[in-house]
Amino acid sequence: MGPRALLAEVFLRVLHPALLLASLWILLRGHNAPGGGFIGGLLAVAASAAVALAVSAAEARRRLPLPPERLTALGVLAALLSGLPGVIAGQPFLTHLWFSVPLAVTELPLSTVIVFDLGVYLAVWGAVGGFCLSLLAAVEEPR
Repeated sequence: MGPRALLAEVFLRVLHPALLLASLWILLRGHNAPGGGFIGGLLAVAASAAVALAVSAAEARRRLPLPPERLTALGVLAALLSGLPGVIAGQPFLTHLWFSVPLAVTELPLSTVIVFDLGVYLAVWGAVGGFCLSLLAAVEEPR
């Protein structure tokens, strides 16, 4: 490993968690402003790709919360399940419901939209991230 790769690896100790936190922030702000599950998921893919480029695809795969296939499946399942509360309430599938959680001095508005966005986030991170890591693993030089 040359000095340039070592510098990138050290820099990623801070950059990787920062990119993942930024991806979560974009995920959570998405139903009120630009962002959401897709863009947040792409930022999580960028974090994984950065690790793969600086260290290795195997290390990037180890840093995923689940294997890419399971991450994708969990995301699709969450997105599908987010449509069921509307059906239970007598509305069409994927009609999202809003409710408020009372807090000490205010109320926190919540919706089933966040479950859908989380599903998209996980599906994008798993599918696109898994594809990206597979491509990078195929072109890696043996160490």
